Amino acid sequence: MIYKITQCEKAGFLFAGWEETLIRSCLQGVMGHIYGDSDEAPVSTMAVLGDFCFLAGKPDKELVMYKPGECIQDFVIMVPQNEAWGTLVEECYQERAKKVWRYAIKKEPEVFSGGAVLQRLQTITEHLEKGYTLKMMDEALFRYCRGISWCRDWVSQYDDFDMYRRLGLGVVILKDGEPVSGASSYCGYSGGIEVEIDTREDYRRKGLAAICGAKLILECVKKGWYPSWDAQNLWSAALAEKLGYHFSHAYTAYEIQGW
Repeated sequence: MIYKITQCEKAGFLFAGWEETLIRSCLQGVMGHIYGDSDEAPVSTMAVLGDFCFLAGKPDKELVMYKPGECIQDFVIMVPQNEAWGTLVEECYQERAKKVWRYAIKKEPEVFSGGAVLQRLQTITEHLEKGYTLKMMDEALFRYCRGISWCRDWVSQYDDFDMYRRLGLGVVILKDGEPVSGASSYCGYSGGIEVEIDTREDYRRKGLAAICGAKLILECVKKGWYPSWDAQNLWSAALAEKLGYHFSHAYTAYEIQGW
């Protein structure tokens, strides 16, 4: 039997030392949910938010195979707390589980408190070429982006714009009125956001992602929020370092098709 854990503090210790802000969002009850083998004294748990599932505690096959009712997608990224969880994911999903490397970025709020870093970010935002427009995410863009597959993750975890306005933040670069690049919050938590950056394929390698990322960080600083960054690939990790972050470590995850 798998339970949705409503008193998340009862599962928090199982995620101790894990700095992922998506987990923090779930534990805070801001976004996402915690599931486990018990609602009172869990020893096996998972935090689920959007396309991500973090497995912690004692490895449990039933939990690995469990798909919450609110998850309608066929794809999920499972992140095991340790090798034992990873082995269980491979056993349960076999060829449907693609093992990948992701790249953790250090959580260093003090980095963005220094004038030199902020000035460098401001300089990056001023490199936008003529013909492009940099705009904060508003309700019209929010609704528009929900219908575009390549940039849907900017807003997909928010029920509506009111929720996004409270918990999220984003910037978009437009060309001829169309979004071509942007940086937004994949999710929010108390004190910050998780950064999501995407650029339309035909507009990549033009420096647009760096401009969006720099602008989003500056806007987060104004609000007193921390813009947490987790890199899907080495390109994302390099962009993060360009914007002032520092690499922490690589870790394994599993991309599950047919969840």
